[in-house]
Amino acid sequence: MNDKVFTKPIKKQFEFDEEVAAVFDDMLERSVPFYKESQKITEFFTHKNLSENGLVYDLGCSTASLLLNIHRKLEVNAELIGLDNSEAMLAQAERKCEAFGVDIEVKNADILTYEYKEADVFISNYTLQFIRPLVREELVKKISAALKKEGVFIFSEKVISHSPKLNKDLIECYYDFKKTQGYSEYEIMQKREALENVLVPYSEDENIKMALNSGFSHCEVLFRWANFATFIAVK
Repeated sequence: MNDKVFTKPIKKQFEFDEEVAAVFDDMLERSVPFYKESQKITEFFTHKNLSENGLVYDLGCSTASLLLNIHRKLEVNAELIGLDNSEAMLAQAERKCEAFGVDIEVKNADILTYEYKEADVFISNYTLQFIRPLVREELVKKISAALKKEGVFIFSEKVISHSPKLNKDLIECYYDFKKTQGYSEYEIMQKREALENVLVPYSEDENIKMALNSGFSHCEVLFRWANFATFIAVK
């Protein structure tokens, strides 16, 4: 289904409800620049770091599209677990997994309090930015503690610049991209208002510093387009 969520006046802050879940895959591909390319990079590094009988967590798995793509190219026996706190998203994910006949576990869970098993890979696609800054680093520390030695955390985030002019230009560049994807000025402004104080992005440097402060030995950017970036942190 095509994303038409913000063609009408908003009445609440952004949330991952049934209306959003129904069009989420389209929303991602049209709202996140080079989304498929960043996902392919995530898949590549997941497979490179996944051992026999290993475990992958996808935090904020939404409709499980990424886990399904990872599953298709598995060369080892591995457990894939997707966590999300949106019942609407998980319902879509379960329907997809059933349709493709794959053994992927998706759970309704609070990623801040979930008891993680030792894992090879953690993935988080545009999820940390929805975690309150006061507890965001605590979550990343929890991820680091659950990873095996040399395990990886691959995460994508919207990023900001601390230069006011550059930050303004990055936002303008992004809005020009959204217009080329068929979104109207009205839809763009409606979504921006709905996300106000819900999505709180860090800068590239702040994301890297957070990872290093949380027990990772190394963190760098794998892919970046304007104010969207994919990072890898190595334990």
